[in-house]
Amino acid sequence: MTATRQEGARQETDVVIIGAGPVGLFAVFELGMLKIKAAVVDSLEEIGGQCTALYPEKPIFDIPAHPRIAGGELIERLEEQAAPFHPTYHLKQQVTGLTRRPEGGWLVETSAGAAIACKAVVIAAGGGAFGPNKPPLEGLETYEGTGVFYMVKRRDDFRGKRIVIAGGGDSAVDWAMSLPEVAEKVYVVHRRDKFRAAPESVERMRAWEKTGKLEMVVPYQLAGLEGVNGDLDAVVVKDLDGGERRLEADVLLPFFGLAAKLGPIAEWGFPVEKNTIPVDPASCQTPMDGVFAIGDVAAYPGKLKLILQGFSDAAQAAHAIYPLVYPGEALHFEYSTTKGVTEI
Repeated sequence: MTATRQEGARQETDVVIIGAGPVGLFAVFELGMLKIKAAVVDSLEEIGGQCTALYPEKPIFDIPAHPRIAGGELIERLEEQAAPFHPTYHLKQQVTGLTRRPEGGWLVETSAGAAIACKAVVIAAGGGAFGPNKPPLEGLETYEGTGVFYMVKRRDDFRGKRIVIAGGGDSAVDWAMSLPEVAEKVYVVHRRDKFRAAPESVERMRAWEKTGKLEMVVPYQLAGLEGVNGDLDAVVVKDLDGGERRLEADVLLPFFGLAAKLGPIAEWGFPVEKNTIPVDPASCQTPMDGVFAIGDVAAYPGKLKLILQGFSDAAQAAHAIYPLVYPGEALHFEYSTTKGVTEI
């Protein structure tokens, strides 16, 4: 790809996009089609947001013209679509400061020391910077990245492993359906025998019990980890009466949901409710001039939290930003089939 990734850089661009998830990436394309340059800031070390971090191999079914596409593949296609416009990615850092410039526009500062002057800001932060809810286990940090993982990037990384999956939601059940195909053994630990996932998914998960590749360990809760030098040997679980059981395992996958927060964004002066920012639906502009919000973080009457609607938000915001970047110039809108894609 032609996009560059920078840390600690000082630069000037037309628009800073906060969030490199699918909606933020599509905003690069929509802005680029209007000859507007963009820089993208994200707290994760890779682009793609939750599609990359949580379900790169999980299929998505509501992307137009794609009856089925994996989260990771969707991000690859969006990065390819944005590439002709040469976005700059500032990854593994948060936006820590937003200051109005005397000459107009904004100065965006990040936790890695980047200072980016721009004419407009687009917040595409989803639910905000997020991280996993971690189980309260002694010595957990010792095994993180070697025996304890909070996401599955590539299913094949767990081939031949003995895996304990903890949790009762969609992520836990989805991977409990999938990982027995490659793992030596999968244990599913949950505090009750009822799961919060779709009934069909739960039924498919339970079907693996008949093969001996998966064992339901319910009602149990995580109680401890055993291993040496970060290499996991076993996961200890307890039932509701305090009875212990030792599960020999190489990997623990605790799926207890995400803790998401807007962080410094919530302190920038506009109203925030339930991690969302109110915007004008005609432009996606927030109550602050020149600051826009798109995707799940944007709130307006009738808003649906769908990637599809986030893509629409990106187009609305890009056209509203055009007069800020090219004041006094009329926008002669053309369809992409007419104008094609011209690099900027």
